[in-house]
Amino acid sequence: MTRRDVLIALAFLGLLTDKARAKNGRSEEMKKEVKTDKAPKALGPYSQAIVANGFVFASGQIAVDPATGELNQGSLEDQARQVLKNLTAVLEAAGSSMDHVVKANVYLQDMNDFAKMNAVYAEFFKAPYPARAAVQVARLPRDVKIEIEAVAILK
Repeated sequence: MTRRDVLIALAFLGLLTDKARAKNGRSEEMKKEVKTDKAPKALGPYSQAIVANGFVFASGQIAVDPATGELNQGSLEDQARQVLKNLTAVLEAAGSSMDHVVKANVYLQDMNDFAKMNAVYAEFFKAPYPARAAVQVARLPRDVKIEIEAVAILK
């Protein structure tokens, strides 16, 4: 098969995908921004979440109280609860929920807080739990102790 044949096949498949999407009533935008006042506003040029192809890609949430804009400077557990409340709000605004999370990434300032994070994390998720990675990082925005991002399916 020549390169031209491959390109023609890919273009044809792209057309079929667009037609199938329109046929299924899913001809809306391929990428939609999610915004909610129930979670902190983005600190830079990014969205709280993006909905694309039946998935919600939620940006990392930190321990900022959306009502006041103040950073929660409490314990790891306090910060983790605020982070997960913020993540819940973003997912709900997108038309999903914590029950629909398929993958989460947890960023910790100190891996010694792993067990504390796990205990709070278990308050927000139930089996079957999402796939997850947890890593220690050198530094997080606003020097928080934890940040969590997630990918979920739409309800």
